[in-house]
Amino acid sequence: MFHSGRLSLLGVFISGTALMLAAAPAKADPYSLPIASSGPMATLPVVDSGTVAARQLAAQIGLPAFTSPSWRPGLLRHVVMFRYKPGVTAAMRAEITARFLRLAQDSRRPDGTHPVKTIETGLQNSGEGVDAGLQQAFIVTFASEGDRNFYVGKPVITDPAWFDPAHEAFKSFAAPAIDKVVVFDFRVLASADLNRSAEKLCQHSSAARTRR
Repeated sequence: MFHSGRLSLLGVFISGTALMLAAAPAKADPYSLPIASSGPMATLPVVDSGTVAARQLAAQIGLPAFTSPSWRPGLLRHVVMFRYKPGVTAAMRAEITARFLRLAQDSRRPDGTHPVKTIETGLQNSGEGVDAGLQQAFIVTFASEGDRNFYVGKPVITDPAWFDPAHEAFKSFAAPAIDKVVVFDFRVLASADLNRSAEKLCQHSSAARTRR
């Protein structure tokens, strides 16, 4: 009887252990999990803080106002600098240059007006040694921030109804040839002109003589 009782208790213990194992979640073999060396891993794109701020502003005031020619009027420069990939031919650089310059005409709003005032370009020829390997610069001038916003589009504006398709097509064409791009935008807050300064000086001198 004692032996039979031991067998019964052993059976209950085994049954209970089996139930506990069945209830516990299965643990994966760590060596069966994917690791970085098994292939590329998808990551979220890094978004610049300036892009985030511009997106927030666009969402706050709405894209129609954000891209309007009357949004924050005033002279604005959009400076773009390229470093080309090794092996990009002179013919390809010339084609990129020509297409960029044509944006002065090709970039237009649905009503046919042009957001771009002027586009200038030139090759790096400074001997100061601080060009960071950049080879060519473009300066695009706008009459307002709204014109700039419509022209630039992505990554700030992702709705194609509110950005310039010609500029977007140019970026897609040029991107495979560009190793590095630097963009710097600024509102013209002050300017100095030698001729106008001299003119003001003469006027001031004339006024002083008149007062005498």
